[in-house]
Amino acid sequence: MRDFKKYDIWQLSHSFTLEIYKLTSLFPKEELYGLISQIRRASSSIPTNISEGCGRNSDKEFNQFLNIALGSANETEYLLILAKDLQYLNNEIAEDQIEKINSIKSKIYKLKQKLIQQ
Repeated sequence: MRDFKKYDIWQLSHSFTLEIYKLTSLFPKEELYGLISQIRRASSSIPTNISEGCGRNSDKEFNQFLNIALGSANETEYLLILAKDLQYLNNEIAEDQIEKINSIKSKIYKLKQKLIQQ
């Protein structure tokens, strides 16, 4: 069984999720059950699925959970764009977070490629 805490991609996505929680705490309170909830759920789904995939018995199963994590990363990217367009995040902060989520997406994709090649 893999130890998810040893994966750089898990550590990065966990740190990213913590940042999202801090940033969204500044969003308007009327978004608590809307955008705040959705972006927190999407971002936390990334390290959650990596963790769950690490507990699976095969590379094929792990790869499927990485697919789900990648989908959640794409969802998170869109929600960051939406938050920026709604002016809940300033451009600089939004672009910084979008750059981070794109880096996470790239690392997930590279890990998936390694699993396929084995």
